Amino acid sequence: MPILQENYYPTPWCVDGRLQSIIGCVIRGLMPDMAYERELFDLKDGGTLSLDWLRRPPKDTKDPRPILIFLPGLTGTSQSGYIKGFIQSLGETEASCVVMNYRGMAGTELKTTRTFCKANSDDFEEVLGHIRSLYPGSPVVATGISLGGIWITNYLATRGESAAQFLTAALVFSVPWNLFTATESLETPGLNLALNRRITRSLCAVYDQYRSHLGGENLPWRYDRVMKSELIRDFDNNFTALNFGYRDVDAYYRAASLDDRLHEVRVPLLCLNAEDDFFQPLRGIPISRAQRSSHVALAVTSRGGHVGFMEGLFPYRSYYSDRVFGQFALGVLSNLDKIRAFEMAGDGVGTLRGCCDGVGY
Repeated sequence: MPILQENYYPTPWCVDGRLQSIIGCVIRGLMPDMAYERELFDLKDGGTLSLDWLRRPPKDTKDPRPILIFLPGLTGTSQSGYIKGFIQSLGETEASCVVMNYRGMAGTELKTTRTFCKANSDDFEEVLGHIRSLYPGSPVVATGISLGGIWITNYLATRGESAAQFLTAALVFSVPWNLFTATESLETPGLNLALNRRITRSLCAVYDQYRSHLGGENLPWRYDRVMKSELIRDFDNNFTALNFGYRDVDAYYRAASLDDRLHEVRVPLLCLNAEDDFFQPLRGIPISRAQRSSHVALAVTSRGGHVGFMEGLFPYRSYYSDRVFGQFALGVLSNLDKIRAFEMAGDGVGTLRGCCDGVGY
């Protein structure tokens, strides 16, 4: 990946990571929708999520076409701008793309009281098993953004070497590695706190949309209390933690934090973070642990915000993260034999020393 040996020059008039995040989201939102082929996937517990496909292989094909699976961020879908940007950066590749929309998202009916949680990657595991059963010869590469990156890394850390049966490699962007550090940053008075409140309102709106399922009297949470949540931590304490059996939000965040679990990952994983990410500032990024990992490489830019990474003076379609993704996908799919040889050779600590806007790890 030559890009990791180059300097990243962020958009000069976006001097703040939060501007990178907000303006990047607005500009990406101007991209036209993609025409996916939707597959409704029934989960073992009775829930349903949707898989949106582009260039889906025929079910009876023996052609081992590569499959790239994408997991969006919190409240994101297959039509999120960053997802469309990643897919467009692939150009004319023959790889199939599939976006995993979470329960109750992207117009998918919520059939159970279970939604999604940062510490639980069971839904992702079921989807990977489904893809492997349909296309047993296809290499599968996963890309996750923010929450999606947490899910992928959680899956890799908890499944260890067995994850290599389903995934060839993975790439994650803007992961909040330590949720306590992330929460502290998000609750800093000023713009951070304002963004926190806005995200919480979006979460409450999604919750309210499914009041018929989630507002019952015999559930561990109370509808009125959830709807009064003002911060993300309140929402997770009033709903998410209780939905997944945690005592409180602290227990939930301890289970979901991944900064001390990189040594458990046994599938090649590249991570991209920015120092000025208001979701996860530098002090929460596990640089030293990544340097000691045999399978994890971590690139850190000094600027870029949270899923921002705009570059150029007029960044309508110029994103550093898109170029990282494009080179990563091409690099993995062009070196499958080398990756298999690496896995067969056993552990060997590998470090990435790129130069990204003056900072590389």
